[in-house]
Amino acid sequence: MKSKQIAVIIAIAGIMGYLYLQPVKGLMKSKETETHAEDDGHEHTAAPANSVTVEQVSETGKTAIGEQLAAKITDLEGKLKAAGEADKLSLQKQLATEWDAVNQPGPAAFYYKAIAQKENTAGNWIDAGNRFNDAWKLTQDTTAQPTYLANAVEAFEAARKLAPDNLDAKTGLGTAYVNGGAPSPMQGISLLLEVVKQDPNNRNANLNLGIFSMKSGQYDKAVERFKTVVAQKPEVEPYFYLAESYKQLGKKKEAIEAYNKCKEMMPDPTFGKRIDEYIKELN
Repeated sequence: MKSKQIAVIIAIAGIMGYLYLQPVKGLMKSKETETHAEDDGHEHTAAPANSVTVEQVSETGKTAIGEQLAAKITDLEGKLKAAGEADKLSLQKQLATEWDAVNQPGPAAFYYKAIAQKENTAGNWIDAGNRFNDAWKLTQDTTAQPTYLANAVEAFEAARKLAPDNLDAKTGLGTAYVNGGAPSPMQGISLLLEVVKQDPNNRNANLNLGIFSMKSGQYDKAVERFKTVVAQKPEVEPYFYLAESYKQLGKKKEAIEAYNKCKEMMPDPTFGKRIDEYIKELN
């Protein structure tokens, strides 16, 4: 399997995983305002979840990418096991890069975390947190999700200690909090709203606020968020969510236009056929 094919499969999996959005427990359906629950000044992390290891998610990742693409990764893993302490960091960086190249954020996240533990910078912790958030979003393995979520919160909180004003760290932490990494998802919404107040066009904050608006049934607000995102950089994922939001609002013409944009950007037969089915339902 080629890496380009894997990218298509991952993109489809990510989108399809959000087709039937479940409400986030505790996420209010009331008007989105900045009066949601404020941060109480304490750090809140998800319950420790150490049952899933990098070795386990690596095996899952190798199955997904196939033997040919996995060969180099297996070789690097062998070298890492035999390496002295002085050589481990270089090999961990190579493994993180290789897993990124085949669109497998789960194993990549663990290696980025290992890098951050050795090179304690905000950027390294943000890299790790982003991969853990992506892995949480893409996996269907409910046993792995708590591990990804707990590690995402840990990584972004570490980043914020080093760079309190960093918007990427605040966005990532807000996303992880809403996904279940804090006692109340409103803590995450508050962080994301702080980001867009400071940077109205912030891509990741708007994308996630749009997704959470969909989950709480606020499709009109979701449309505005996704329009902000696609205006900056048209991509399949926000266009798909935009189409779904328009559909829920009964705006068939706008929904069909957005669905067709998805097809243009992802010329995959399987995906295209599914999009055609959605369009047919609207006609």
